[in-house]
Amino acid sequence: MNDLEAAAKLGLALAIGLLIGTERGWHERGLKEGARVAGIRTFGLISLVGALCAMSAKPWGGVIIAAGLLGICALVTVSYSAASRLETDLGITTEVAVIATFLLGATAVLFPPFVAASTSVVAVIVLEAKPAMHKWVKGLEEDELAAGIKLLLISVVLLPVLPDKGYGPWQSLNPHVIWWMVVLVAAISFGGYLGVKTIGPRWGILVTSVLGGLVSSTALTMTFSRQAGKDKEMAPLLAAGILAASGTMFPRIGMELTAVNPDLLPRALPALAAMGVVSYALAAAVWLLAKGPQGQHGYRAENPLELGTALRFGAFLALIMLLAKAMKTWMGAKGVYWLSAISGLTDVDAITLSLAQMAKADLAQVTAVTGILTAAMVNTGVKGVMASIIGGKKMVLYVGLASLAVIFAGLTSIFLTGLR
Repeated sequence: MNDLEAAAKLGLALAIGLLIGTERGWHERGLKEGARVAGIRTFGLISLVGALCAMSAKPWGGVIIAAGLLGICALVTVSYSAASRLETDLGITTEVAVIATFLLGATAVLFPPFVAASTSVVAVIVLEAKPAMHKWVKGLEEDELAAGIKLLLISVVLLPVLPDKGYGPWQSLNPHVIWWMVVLVAAISFGGYLGVKTIGPRWGILVTSVLGGLVSSTALTMTFSRQAGKDKEMAPLLAAGILAASGTMFPRIGMELTAVNPDLLPRALPALAAMGVVSYALAAAVWLLAKGPQGQHGYRAENPLELGTALRFGAFLALIMLLAKAMKTWMGAKGVYWLSAISGLTDVDAITLSLAQMAKADLAQVTAVTGILTAAMVNTGVKGVMASIIGGKKMVLYVGLASLAVIFAGLTSIFLTGLR
């Protein structure tokens, strides 16, 4: 290491210490002079000490860094012990920041500059985000925390240990692939649930419905249709919400294709975009023309991530994958289309993921995309019929006819592009 490079690394270490020291100094600005564990200058010096220890590591070995770290930890311990005699409500955030600053100073010497620089910025963001984090934790419900832990369980713990090979007839059942798709759908649904909770009905039915469609557009359609049957004046706004949620199904399918088989997306995108745009446009038009107390009738999504739900979806997905392979073997493309139409009566995720996975092996891409779009159009029609029957005459006009327009847009796009 030449003199210029050494000076640059020391300068970076000093900048890191001053950055963290500035954040800590601002956070503790109300304390009396001398009452803080460390100020801006101290943080800068600690980072420089870490950098100097790292520079000495080559001739002396890592023992120098370890000795410096032990010294810093000893100083922090003494300081905390002294402060604890004067105060009862103590945290250790600043003490941990001191230790992190020493290590970041050493990192600035031992690793490429961007490692220490980016890590220090992330550290400052975490330190500064205390109010937002505390507010978020206070608003976190027990079932939401449990759902997040379960998502980690099914993704980080279970997914890596599942065998990644085919079993059963035609080797169509791959436990690793099936469970990865379960994780994908669960993550999308959980993200939509958090979005609905964060945005909330106060932003209006339309925005809430767009996010609710990531959880389950069918469940939202059922909820809003029942409300429309009871409250005729709110029917137009609720219909706009149903159309918005239904429109979200199409980008959701696009996300699933991108994750499982991106090669299918160019073929499916024109029809998905056409149906999504028409659905959103009609939702916006109905919402703008409607009169009523916007945002007072909201949809609160139920927490979508339960292990029982994940297991049932996994079993259903495995069944669809097996049936898709069987129908393709026995009846060819027509069998896939029939299965897509039947599956679309209740769900589009399972058939989308199944056909996307099969298209990576022996299923023609055109057949897979046609099946996926068939399921999406059937599902759109089912939601239109559901809303019309449950919600009454106004829902026939707003949702039933609009669903036909969305399906027509999809068919027109397929006719014009030919799924090329």
